[in-house]
Amino acid sequence: MCALTQSNNSRPAQWLRATLVGCFVVAVTGAGIVAYKSFTKPETMTIAAGSADSASVRVMTAIANRLTKSDSTIRLKIEPQGNTLEAAKAFAAGVADLAIVRADMADRSKARTVVLVSYAAVMIIVPPGTPGTIESLKGKTIGIVSEEINRPVIEALTREYNLKSAKVRFKDLTIADAQQAFRTHAVNALLLVIPISEKYLSLLRSIFTSPPNRRPQLVPIDSAEAIANSAQAYESYELPKGTVRGSPAIPGEDLTTLRVPFYLVANKDLNDNAVAEMTKVIMEARRDLLAEYPLLARVSAPSTDKGAYIPIHKGAAAFYEDTQQSLIDKYSNEFFLFPVFLGMLASFLTWARKFVITGPEGMSNRLSLLHALAEPIRHAGSVTELDAIEEKIDDIIQAQLLGQSTGKSRAGDVAALNLTAQRLERLIENRRSVLAQADTHPRYQHSAEEEKERLPRE
Repeated sequence: MCALTQSNNSRPAQWLRATLVGCFVVAVTGAGIVAYKSFTKPETMTIAAGSADSASVRVMTAIANRLTKSDSTIRLKIEPQGNTLEAAKAFAAGVADLAIVRADMADRSKARTVVLVSYAAVMIIVPPGTPGTIESLKGKTIGIVSEEINRPVIEALTREYNLKSAKVRFKDLTIADAQQAFRTHAVNALLLVIPISEKYLSLLRSIFTSPPNRRPQLVPIDSAEAIANSAQAYESYELPKGTVRGSPAIPGEDLTTLRVPFYLVANKDLNDNAVAEMTKVIMEARRDLLAEYPLLARVSAPSTDKGAYIPIHKGAAAFYEDTQQSLIDKYSNEFFLFPVFLGMLASFLTWARKFVITGPEGMSNRLSLLHALAEPIRHAGSVTELDAIEEKIDDIIQAQLLGQSTGKSRAGDVAALNLTAQRLERLIENRRSVLAQADTHPRYQHSAEEEKERLPRE
């Protein structure tokens, strides 16, 4: 009866194994989908951008939209800041992954350049009739627009011209107040650091609207080269004749001054491939967005020299030097692991099929079932019981034949199974004989215990 019970439970056990395998497959598939989505999810980088007129914010927003439309693997999140100083502070604090900053930012330890955005020129304006030299400003008050941002410029000029000993004072002014303070002589000179663009120059021209004999003048910074050598954030620059005004030309001749670059910088730890892709998109956007955003006309590659004041990011350098990884190099590990994964998948499918069909015990389970049938045969009280046991043996033999057809059974296991089945057949024949004799010759009827002792044991 024990064997018959095992027979009845075999099919539910097979369904249970199939269910377990199915749950495992679903779990692994779900984990794979989650891993794939995580792997292919676009990387979002935060950029701090700020300027007096928010032009940089608008440009970076346009580039961010371009990245989204092109289904790029990176996204830009714009964090507007009041000005470049606030953007530099946010970047230094780790609030942003990228920022548009001036080269003379205070903390550049984590900064690596991506693109050169533009330049801003230092301009010093004095009233008419004033000697056009910095030395003439000793003991005077210089109004400076946005003093906090331009403090590095003040420090560079102070060191070179010893303005502290000359008791030169600096007064912070806003753009709105600068022109009025200059005209009312609240300050003896104006110092501005502005981009050489039509928008900013138009603001400057309003100061030079007086007749020629009463027109202010620009002061050259004759020691610009020396300042640039000591303060590498700055460059010596020749402001072209007529830059501020064409007729009459202001300045009347090329004017020596300083200029400071504006960079888009990235954290040095940012992924190289992500930075390279972003650099590519920005450089390509110059052509398509130039009409709408003139600021892009000045976007160019920064210095790739190792001795640059702010080193270039490795990802940006890879783009400019055309040394980006190819598709095969980039995903070489994935290409190598793919055949390994296929092999593991094939092995798993083979194991799962065997597990569902034959169970974890396989052939040994069938042998156990056959051995368990010996006891019910010895205790069978009728031919009907023996017939039921024979059906069970047939089912086990059929499973053996299925194993042979699929190549799951080994020769030694098959031989052991056949030998056991033959032994059981002899036991059945002997028990049939005993039952037949008991029916025809009552004197041969014995108790179950006696018959058990009389049956041959093999």
